[in-house]
Amino acid sequence: MPTRHRLLAVLVAVLWGVNFIAIHASLEQFPPFFTVALRWFPLALAAVLFVPRPDVAWRWVLLYGLGFGVLQFAFLYWGMATGMPAGLASLVLQSSAPFTVVLGALLGEHLSPRRGLGVLVAIAGLAVVGSQRGDVSAVWPFVLTVLGGLGWAFGNLAVRRARTAQPFRLTMWMSVVPPLPMLALSLVVEGPDRILDSLTSVGTSVGGAAVAGLLYTSLVATVVGTGIWSWLMARHPAGTVAPFSMLVPVTGLTAAWVVLGERPTALEWLGCAVVVVGVLITAGGRHTPTSARGQSREKAAVTSSSRSLASRSAMVARTPSVP
Repeated sequence: MPTRHRLLAVLVAVLWGVNFIAIHASLEQFPPFFTVALRWFPLALAAVLFVPRPDVAWRWVLLYGLGFGVLQFAFLYWGMATGMPAGLASLVLQSSAPFTVVLGALLGEHLSPRRGLGVLVAIAGLAVVGSQRGDVSAVWPFVLTVLGGLGWAFGNLAVRRARTAQPFRLTMWMSVVPPLPMLALSLVVEGPDRILDSLTSVGTSVGGAAVAGLLYTSLVATVVGTGIWSWLMARHPAGTVAPFSMLVPVTGLTAAWVVLGERPTALEWLGCAVVVVGVLITAGGRHTPTSARGQSREKAAVTSSSRSLASRSAMVARTPSVP
């Protein structure tokens, strides 16, 4: 993975870390499922009106939208709305990285011992930070945020399998998937009255901060951050890119400290440092996803497929058309 690509991955981690402060501000005004719908609706409208379709099959757009757009944010926003602190949420959501590595390995991606060690080191750092945040009274917000990480992992694998050369288009068209399901879920669970109340009181200072938070999550975190992330996932194995998401809690905890007054302990900062070390270990070295023998088999399969296609084409050419 080239150095410039690693720097882009770090930039995305910073943008996504600050994003938890923006989410916190939005949830102060709007109910969680409705907030997810609001997050994606402007991007979905812009995609349909102005952005050409990406060069991938529809199934990858749908799977990416369901994993990254629906599952991740429905569970994350629900968890934060029920008591998960912003800084801790930025940490727990990084369960997406080991989920992605495990799912990628199950689907046949190679995981070198070095990268496996790096993931374990980073997970140890996350455990150190999490052990110092035992003031969360309920287990339920934690479980919801972990499920959000699983949704993110499904989205990562969808991007990886799509292998698009147009990551921005894929990111924009992915946003078409979440708004309607999330709006329907909001109407059923949260109710029209609660939605209406959140809209009619948006003129307050809290409402203004909530709108600013929505703009950040939609434009900066999603368009810029997810666009870069998709571009990286399309060019590198999921197990190489995904561990960089473990840098998000470093930014998230810092931002929560400065903006929300959440004070990390010395052990929490130590855990963040361990996370950075783990990511550096994971990102280093060479990746060898397929062996020379495997590449030869793939080449032979392509040649055989081409010959078969040529044979079928010749047969079709000799067959009279049906009126």
